[in-house]
Amino acid sequence: MFTTLKNAFKLKEIRNKIFFTFLMLVVIRLGSQLPVPGVDRTYFARWFESQTGDAFNFFDAFTGGSFLNMSVLALNITPYITSSIIMQLMTIAIPKLEEMQRDGADGRKKIASITRYVTVALALIEAGVMAIGFGRQGLLETYNVMNIITVIVALTAGSAFLMWIGERITENGVGNGISIVLTINILSRMPQDIAQLFEQFVIGRSIAKGVVAAIIIIAIIVLMVVLVIVLNDGVRKIPVQYAKKVQGRKMVGGQTTNIPLKVNTSGVIPVIFASSLMQLPVVICSLFNVNGTGFWGEILKGLNSNYWCNPDHLVYSIGLVVYIVLVVFFAYFYTSITFNPMEIADNMKRQGGFIPGIRPGKPTSEYLAKLLNYIVFIGAIGLTIVCVVPYFFNGVFGASVSFGGTSLIIIVSVVLETVKQIESQMLVRNYKGFLND
Repeated sequence: MFTTLKNAFKLKEIRNKIFFTFLMLVVIRLGSQLPVPGVDRTYFARWFESQTGDAFNFFDAFTGGSFLNMSVLALNITPYITSSIIMQLMTIAIPKLEEMQRDGADGRKKIASITRYVTVALALIEAGVMAIGFGRQGLLETYNVMNIITVIVALTAGSAFLMWIGERITENGVGNGISIVLTINILSRMPQDIAQLFEQFVIGRSIAKGVVAAIIIIAIIVLMVVLVIVLNDGVRKIPVQYAKKVQGRKMVGGQTTNIPLKVNTSGVIPVIFASSLMQLPVVICSLFNVNGTGFWGEILKGLNSNYWCNPDHLVYSIGLVVYIVLVVFFAYFYTSITFNPMEIADNMKRQGGFIPGIRPGKPTSEYLAKLLNYIVFIGAIGLTIVCVVPYFFNGVFGASVSFGGTSLIIIVSVVLETVKQIESQMLVRNYKGFLND
């Protein structure tokens, strides 16, 4: 990876793209410090201290601290991520959108345009809920209509601005702009979290205990990163043989290729879905200042990951079991709507392709579906391990950090994908140079 980056800086075209990406990220980090007019910036700092839940900690990690600072970028690109997921699901459900997706570049442009409008609509809704819900509790210095409108406009504009920057990075920089923006937000919080871990377990202890604790912390982080890399790059290649055909006097075809099935076919989507569903009741109660007591209070504690794996409150770990079930369920659900074995089998049959030892048509579809079920299960278990490890150490040792398995999966995936894109651009550049010579 470092060799790739070193070679990339030797090429002016790629070097300019990297610098452009870097400048855009600087703009984002500066924007995360600009306050929204009419708000009390210390409100969320005080509010976070009084909260036992982690619903908004997850959100704040994704916004790079902008939410805690209540800056104009407080919503960040979360509305865009949500709208992208909604559009992806709607493309499967609505034939018109599915037709657009099959229309090639023009269809994808139309879907991208619709996604932008949905993003702005979601940003307006989220900003309105925050301005009204938290405004009543002290977020606004003066709770009136003018300040509410100001906050809504500022937060919506900030989210739209970040969406625009992400698209510019995709066009003029390196990698996927939205993914890079999300990654830099998560990375901006990691030094603080790692420093907190060392302060909690290393500093102030004897040299021997401090060294052992530091080694354990580093080893756990490295092992999790390695597991995420293996999970991200794991592929099951299904061989496909194409029959030979006679065209004129020549025999064509007969080549062998493969269908790559990724172990983690659904990426980080199942974790995001499961986390969002688990935290939704907690978020609603927080917005409307509802403190659960009695039976409902116990339910909310079970949904709160801060209580999971805690030896003193093992009963609340039932919430962790529910979370694991949701991750596995959404892994199968998302894969089922994005990967159609019947469609692939039909395409292979029309093109004269077949899997060795498997008859074309329905047997091929059944074989792919059966194999996919095994692969999805392995990927879901890998996702679960990566996500549960932070909860275990949080519950048993109190090692609370804002980044967890979800953040690591996003960071590693985006870094690997960006490096691959740089390598492909360098390869294209070398081909162009060879042709020009």
